[in-house]
Order: sequence, then C-alpha cells, then structure tokens
Amino acid sequence: MEDHAHSADVQDLARFGYRQELRRALGVYSSFAVAFSYISPSTGIFTLFILGIGLAGPAFFWSWPIVVVGQLLVGLNFAEVSSHFPVAGSVYQWTKYLSNRTYAWFTGWIYLFAGVLTIAAVVATVPLVLIPLLNNMGMSIATDLDTERNVAALVLLSTTLLSIFGVRLVAFVNNTGVVFEILGMVVFALVLILFYHHQSVSVFFDTSYLGSSNAPGIFLAAMFMSLFVIYGFDTASTLAEETKNPRKSAPQAVLASIIGAAIIGAIFLFAAVIAIPGDMGKFVSDIGAGKIPFPLVTIIESNFPSWAANLYLFVVFAAIYVCCLAIQTSTIRLAFGMARDGRLPLGRVYNKVHPGLHTPIGTCIVIGVLAALPLIYYAGAGTIAIGATGMIYLSYILGNIAILIARFRGWPTESTPFKLGSWGTIVNILALAWGVAMEINFLWPRNASVGGQNPPLSALPNVTVGGTIGGIPVYEFTLGLILLVGLIYYVVAQRNAPETPAVQAAQTPA
Repeated sequence: MEDHAHSADVQDLARFGYRQELRRALGVYSSFAVAFSYISPSTGIFTLFILGIGLAGPAFFWSWPIVVVGQLLVGLNFAEVSSHFPVAGSVYQWTKYLSNRTYAWFTGWIYLFAGVLTIAAVVATVPLVLIPLLNNMGMSIATDLDTERNVAALVLLSTTLLSIFGVRLVAFVNNTGVVFEILGMVVFALVLILFYHHQSVSVFFDTSYLGSSNAPGIFLAAMFMSLFVIYGFDTASTLAEETKNPRKSAPQAVLASIIGAAIIGAIFLFAAVIAIPGDMGKFVSDIGAGKIPFPLVTIIESNFPSWAANLYLFVVFAAIYVCCLAIQTSTIRLAFGMARDGRLPLGRVYNKVHPGLHTPIGTCIVIGVLAALPLIYYAGAGTIAIGATGMIYLSYILGNIAILIARFRGWPTESTPFKLGSWGTIVNILALAWGVAMEINFLWPRNASVGGQNPPLSALPNVTVGGTIGGIPVYEFTLGLILLVGLIYYVVAQRNAPETPAVQAAQTPA
C-alpha cells in the first residue's frame, strides 16, 4: 500500500516534468513541524518582545490577533494553491504556473533573498539566548556585537551541515524541537499565570503608552513583533517533493502551523505581560532607557529560581535553533527548485542531488554562504529582520496577485483535496489587501522616537553615509540593491530563457 502511494506521488510529480530525486519521507506531522518551526513563536517573541512592549506597552498584545487573522487569510489562499502544485519552491512555483516567466522569476528572486535574510536574522538571535544561558552556568562570555556575530556564524555552520545530511535528520530534529517548544511555552505560561500574576488583566487595555499625537503610528510600529513571527507557513508546501501525499498533507500543515502558533503565542504573550514584576510604567520606561535589554529574560529570572530560568532559556534556545534549521531547509528547497529550472546563476553546476544523502549539497553550501554575508556588517538581529520580514510579505503579495489574476481567468479548473470553492476569490482579495497594507507599514520610514524600525542608513552604527544615500531607509536600500542585482542578471541571462512547460498528464518518470 505504501509503495503504491509513493508511486502515485512520483507519477504526480512527473506531471510537472520532474524526476523524484529528493527523499519523500515526511508525513503530516513532520510537514507541520517544519512549518511550525519556521514560524516559531519562541523565536520571534524573544527577538522583538522588547520592541512591542517598549513602544506600545501591554496594549501591543492586540497586534497578535490582528496579524493572526490577516496571515490566516494568506494561509487559506496558499493552502488551496499548494494543493494544486505539490513541487519544491512555494510562491516561485505557483507564479510560474499561474503567471508568466518574468513575473515568476522576480517573485522567486525576492523570496529567495527574503529567506536568506531570515536565516541570518534568526541565527543572529541565537546568541541573545545562548550567551546569557552559558554565563548563568558559570562561563564568562562577552555580550558585544562581535561575539554575537561569531556565535551566529557557528550556528549557521552547524545548520548548514545538518541540512546536507538529509531531510530525515532535519525532520527528527524539528519534530523533537517542536515538542520542546510547544510544551515549554505552554508549561511556563501556565505557571506564570497561576503563580506569578503581578499585573491585572486591565493592563491590556491601557493605551496611555501610545501617546495621543501618533498613537496609530506607534501601534503599527509595535506590530513588527507579531509580523516577524507569523510567516513561513508555506514551508509545508516548499517541502512538497519530500512529503507523502502532499496535495492533502501540505494544506493541512500550512493551516495547522498558523493556528497552532497563534494559540501558543497568545497564551505565552498573555502570561509574560501578566508576570511583569513591579510597576508597569517603570518597566516600560526602563526598556526605553536601555536598562532592560532582554525583557523576557528579566521577567523569567524575576519570577523563577535560577535553575528554572535556565531551563526556560534552554527551551527557547532549542526552539530558535530548530527555527534556523527549518528556515534554511525551506530556502534551500526554493533555491533547488529555481536552480533546477535554470533560473539561478551557475545552478546547473552546484544543484546536484547526492545519490546517497538525497540532498542538493552544493545548494546547501551556497545558501549557507549567502546567509553569512549579512553577518559581515553586523548591527544586531533586529536590523536584519527589517529587510527579511518586509521582503517576505512582498513576495507573498506577488504570489497573491498572480493567484487572483488566475482566478479571474477561471482557475482552478480541477478538483483537489483542499479547495475554497466560491470563497476563493473573496479570501484572495482580503489576503492581498492585508498584505499591501502591511507592506506600506514596512516601507514607512521611522526614526528612533517610534522604535527605529526602518531607520535611514546614516542611523546605523559604525557606518558613515551622507547625502542622499544616507537618507535612504534600510529596507528600501536592501530591497533596491537585491532588485538591481536581480535585474542585471535577468537581462543578461534570463530574458531569453525558454518558457516553463505546462503541467502534463500523469506519467511514470524515466
């Protein structure tokens, strides 16, 4: 029975013109685990909790359900399209079959470097947890940016090696890590709520921290934490060629990862705010003054004995580490899909699947090297996250546009295990409107008075840039540079590339 199912998956893949080279070993849970690990509530909340509460106070909590609803709309749309195109590459593959060659290439190019920047941002988060944990255990490690960068580089090296040694190993690490993250976050949250509730529920409705002159703008800036957390759910689709029965399993994993992360993240955020010790106003002001560099660590260490605080830090470290691995795995599969189509420089050279490991070793190395580049100039994880998050949302917008235009032209024309039916166009339009609104939020320049998200280049540490270039916001500069390089490469090497063939009738690959 299992051999028959595998044969059916292989024949299905052949419809898209591809041979089964990657190892098809992931079940529904493993697919969910990789997508959940990419989202990783622990990672995003730990990285940018300081931003949310430092800007908007406890009221920033309400950004979480807003972002969950918006991203669930995107997830529903992506779940349907992933049921139609079970191949490695996510939005690149979808736009390839629903749009045209040029549009698909630029969508894939943007999403590829969004993934690369996300890898760099998350590996840069690891030292923020690991260094305090090791220091609490008797070591003496510096907390300067150079040390953080070196630790991040070692983490990146380890995740690159794990990616090389196969999807089964990645799945095992992810499956284990997800259990630790879910149990850890929920258990710590419940303990905080039951035994260390220092604040009343009314603090969530206290909007005084938003001020009166620019409250909406400050709240939108505080949303960055939630926006940084809830994306990457399409990873379940990106690993479709390694998933059993992907037309059914991938959509289930996409939606389950969003809903699971939403529930667990909400419980933990609620508990963390309730457990803030002492006066809330002083806590928020101390964050703004730089006296509390890691608010979540302060909250945990103020309430728990040292051994329990260290256990919490270990759980967060494990969650962030598997998040790194999941993001890198997803980005490698996207690069594999593009290079296999001849869409990346020298892809035919390095994009070879090892016959024993069933992984594209050269592609793993290329993605690892690209993710290391942002660490050369290192100004902290938050700075890298600006470009990563904005570009992810932009690529989602491009994907949603292509899907919506295809719907207006009559797609879908065949039935699949997951379908939205008559709701498809409505969900698609709402998802697109949400994405555009948040992309404007990312593009909006902000100075230090509202958190410093997307500051001008001249505001970065150890950088001397003046004139017009110095005034360009970080996100716009990053996006512009990547698009410029992509445009040059496209004109030189991709403009006259052959069209992608249409999906063919099922056949057994040679």
